[in-house]
Amino acid sequence: MATSIVQKILSSNAGIAALALRVPVGIIFAAHGAQKLFGWFGGYGLEGTGGWMDSIGLSPGIVMAFLAGAAEFFGGIALVLGLLTRPAALALSIAMVVAIVAVHLPNGLFMSNNGYEFGLALLAASVSLLFSGAGKASLDNVLAKRFS
Repeated sequence: MATSIVQKILSSNAGIAALALRVPVGIIFAAHGAQKLFGWFGGYGLEGTGGWMDSIGLSPGIVMAFLAGAAEFFGGIALVLGLLTRPAALALSIAMVVAIVAVHLPNGLFMSNNGYEFGLALLAASVSLLFSGAGKASLDNVLAKRFS
């Protein structure tokens, strides 16, 4: 039974096309996570991001910043590698729903007003990868062959 569950998580019929989605989306997520966790790329790190999250009602802020940052950073790396793509995509989908609802929804659709269009695009990509899996060019594909 455990092998069956692992096989379902790792297997994919997406072919090579998923690679074109996984890599850029993974890079974007990893960079945003690095901003939250480490303060890289002009980010505020855990303390700064945690303080901001507290200020918008996502408390405890530092824990929420860690959860969001870890999902984005490690989930993004997982997407790039095609490793445990479905669990990573699930975590990233949840992070995007929280970001859209808690931060961007009241501002409307457009990014120029801090709206949700970018978050919605990342949510759509994450959900797509959740359903499709990593595709042929992935570590998941290599692992799936070992479990078959």
